[in-house]
Amino acid sequence: MNTPVVLIVDDEEGIVRLCERLLTRAGFRVSAFTDPQQAMNYLRGERVDLLLVDIRMPVVDGFSVVAFAKQHQPDIATLVMTGFGTVETAIKALRRGVDGLILKPFEEGDELVEAARLALADSQQKRDAAHTEALRPLFDVTEAFLAETRPERLPELIVDAVCKHLRCENAAYYQRSTEDGALTLLVQRGQVYPTREAGKAKGQESALSEILSPIKVSESEHPLFQKKFNEIGIGSALFVPINHSGIEALLYAGRGAGQSSFREIDLDTLLILARQAAVAIENANLYAELREYVQQVKDSQKALLQAEKMAAAGRLTASIAHEVNNPLQAVRNCLHLAGREDLPEPKRDEYFGLAQTELERLTTTVQRMLDFYRPGTVAPKEVDLEETLNHVLSLMRAQFQKRDIQVNTSLPEDLPSVMAVSAQVQQVFLNLSLNAYDAMPAGGMLDIWARKKKKSVEITFQDDGIGIAPEDQPNIFEPFISTKEGGTGLGLTVSYNIIAALGGELELITNDHKGACFQVTLPIGGK
Repeated sequence: MNTPVVLIVDDEEGIVRLCERLLTRAGFRVSAFTDPQQAMNYLRGERVDLLLVDIRMPVVDGFSVVAFAKQHQPDIATLVMTGFGTVETAIKALRRGVDGLILKPFEEGDELVEAARLALADSQQKRDAAHTEALRPLFDVTEAFLAETRPERLPELIVDAVCKHLRCENAAYYQRSTEDGALTLLVQRGQVYPTREAGKAKGQESALSEILSPIKVSESEHPLFQKKFNEIGIGSALFVPINHSGIEALLYAGRGAGQSSFREIDLDTLLILARQAAVAIENANLYAELREYVQQVKDSQKALLQAEKMAAAGRLTASIAHEVNNPLQAVRNCLHLAGREDLPEPKRDEYFGLAQTELERLTTTVQRMLDFYRPGTVAPKEVDLEETLNHVLSLMRAQFQKRDIQVNTSLPEDLPSVMAVSAQVQQVFLNLSLNAYDAMPAGGMLDIWARKKKKSVEITFQDDGIGIAPEDQPNIFEPFISTKEGGTGLGLTVSYNIIAALGGELELITNDHKGACFQVTLPIGGK
């Protein structure tokens, strides 16, 4: 523990020497003056733990010295001496924040030593109480800092918190370069040093970049800084660096020349704010990285979903070409026949009517193609499963007929709508239908049925194909796992992710049937 430093101020030489002798013998470090002005000059540059001062002195009284000491060294303990002890004097001493009062002449040496120790203890107790009171609101600051997940907003919050909790109008947040240590002023309130609004500190201002530990600016320890601050009207200043998990910054707080100087508790408060700020900045940076990662995943999933949709559409090319070419050929023939000059008018009208019918059929087919290719809405809404299924089966009709695959659907009349995204459910149904088509190269039966449960709808696809080998079944929903030649291995993965994102399930059902059975479960939507 450091030896307490005592400053004695009394205009009587004998009292000064007596006090100096008694306190030195008790283990204190002592400096003594009979001139109050010299004592105040001493207080400007030297740290003092206890001021022992006489109340009545010519030119400058003891209370004026106490006020000066409190302004320049707010944490100093004060003990006043007087030979005229009255109640009024004691009350005045209490109002001035004095920590103790002792009457002259001293009856014995122990009385002065005990009074000095009591004054130091009382001052320490007051500082501890003030410390606790000052630190209590910082818990709310922690909550406010951690609630902000945008790194670019935190410097503003940090500077505002510094002004609020240190009761100052001047504060700043400097960003330190990790390459050369140069400082860039990001946010400021009031007067700062350097005085520019933003930019790197240069010349004399570069001394700021050398601050690597918390400091309280004073004339004795930091004369260069103090001179600069005096020029801009700042009487007291604090600096605390932030160095945590790659975060390099510097916090500044300043009070005007007419305000009380910062105390040690203020430096502790700023240090705690800096540590809270470092954790909050790290937290916000992690949130920002997480948001970016989540967005990348969303973009990747969207691209994967669209890629698989296009792959499935490519497998429909033959069927779509058939669906488009047939009506086009019919329209062509009807228009050719209708153009004959010897054709009767009723027959010409009949051919035009047939051409119109085929064009409408062609328009319907193209619209279905566009509905499948077009990206669907992201927000789930009520989807009619029967309508969606019929849409998919109409796209697959030509391919099913070509392989002699019969499709049997069994859907209850009261089948409720589900809460989903129509284009996504359509893609799942198309993937399951294509898988059934690939599994039955020599033809067969595809049974599709649905049933209502309490809060969901189940729709099942059962084919007569070759089935899925038992060793492949545990991995069928994993990406790039395919049992088909030329398969992407993404169809079931994408379908599984779509249904899971909609709050449903896609499962491979094991039964006694020789083919494969997939069951889709989706939550009921609407009222």
